Amino acid sequence: MFAQLREHESRVSQTIDFLEVAPENWINVGGRYGRRFRHYAENYSLVCHGLSLSIGSPDPLDLELVRQIRKFLDQFEVTCYSDHLSACSADGHLYNLMPIPFTEDAVGHVANRIRQVQDILERRIAIEHVSYYAAPGQELSESQFVNAVLDESDCDLLLDVNNVYVNSINFSYDPKEFIDSLPLERVAYVHIAGHYEEAEDLRIDTHAATVIEPVWDLLDYTYSKYGVMPTLLERDFNFPPLPKLLAEVDRIAEMQRLHESNRKPVGVE
Repeated sequence: MFAQLREHESRVSQTIDFLEVAPENWINVGGRYGRRFRHYAENYSLVCHGLSLSIGSPDPLDLELVRQIRKFLDQFEVTCYSDHLSACSADGHLYNLMPIPFTEDAVGHVANRIRQVQDILERRIAIEHVSYYAAPGQELSESQFVNAVLDESDCDLLLDVNNVYVNSINFSYDPKEFIDSLPLERVAYVHIAGHYEEAEDLRIDTHAATVIEPVWDLLDYTYSKYGVMPTLLERDFNFPPLPKLLAEVDRIAEMQRLHESNRKPVGVE
């Protein structure tokens, strides 16, 4: 991907407003890749989307990781840091984003850990509601759980439109009603991505395909109701040629232009 970015750098610089990176992948990276990373950090605004905070885990927080993240955010003047409303560790790293039980006890546990992270980072963080495929021990709806965590922790929200769509298929709810239920004034920025259709009633969040029309429609609905927000196209693997990816970024920009009069200043500058 670095090679494609260099090859199309002029086109990229005209199309992309900010880049998102996982800090765990770049902390203390030196050499050739470190130099390339610094080049992009100097030329684009960066946001960080973490993979390892494991905010819902029963394990103690990895405070050394949090301190390393703070140093990284300061070093590269990162405008926003987020992670997932999930767990990815239990006596070791699970290498997957496991759902948190939608319970009052879990709300308190997660909110306390978010506040602890924000105290160490000395900045607000954003939490992304995740796609999930089971809801063990559920006492609250997904919307109630997300809202309670945001309220109790006083953190921001990373709104993933594709996750809303995926969960709405998997758990048979109205995706627009879900978006309506969220405190959009807390949104730091938005994700949009592709997914895999496993069955008529099962979608798998992969970030490995083009965005489908119902997800575009949901992004349009979000803009029309709540205003234009900074929006990131996620693609983690199965990359097409870069011009095809940039065409999806162009579609985001065109949708934003159509809603320009409804632009609201949230999250990423």
